[in-house]
Amino acid sequence: MKKAKLAAALGAGMLTISGTIMVAHSLASATPAVPARTEAQAIVPVTEEPRAPSSVAFTLMIAPQGNSARYLVQEQLVGFDLPSEAIGETRSVTGSIAFDSSGRIIPDASRIQVGVASLRSDSERRDGFVRARVLETDRHPDVVFVPTSVQGLTLPLATSGTRSFTLSGNLTIRGVTRPVAWHVNATFTPGTIKGTGSTKFAFADFGLTQPRVPVVLSVADTIRLEHQFTLTR
Repeated sequence: MKKAKLAAALGAGMLTISGTIMVAHSLASATPAVPARTEAQAIVPVTEEPRAPSSVAFTLMIAPQGNSARYLVQEQLVGFDLPSEAIGETRSVTGSIAFDSSGRIIPDASRIQVGVASLRSDSERRDGFVRARVLETDRHPDVVFVPTSVQGLTLPLATSGTRSFTLSGNLTIRGVTRPVAWHVNATFTPGTIKGTGSTKFAFADFGLTQPRVPVVLSVADTIRLEHQFTLTR
């Protein structure tokens, strides 16, 4: 009798152990194992290789002589039937345009700067208003153009004849920067490029105040800028 009870107890114990093993095996099968990450499998952030800056192949420099910048605005004067053109001009122009070997402009190495505090027209009253109210030259003494691309000009640069092309870039006036395109007509020689570039925009494009002086009835909303240039290679 005692032997029968012992056998029954041992049998029940074996069933319990067997059931426990089967449950553990089922859980292990249901949950996929996650392998430990080795050092070779560590996640490494992907970073882009820094681009090498374009190297300057050649530069066109603003020559010490032969450069002037001007604004042109249509105005209606008191006592005159026909409109006239107000023109303010300065010879304070400096800078250069850098190109890579493919003929693309390198903006980081290119800049043309015009000292607008020295703009002069045929009216001192107009000049005072332009300096103080329109351009605020005490705070913004320069207008800056950074060329970014050129269309219609190919390498190698011509050494004779005339060409027309478009020079695009960013113009900054009184702290406001906007893209503009200059239409250029140029004459080429072996050592220089001479010509005129022009662009136009509205006063509001740069947040500028239209001139108002007693002798002026009205001023057109469009400003035209011109650069008569001489560049050396």
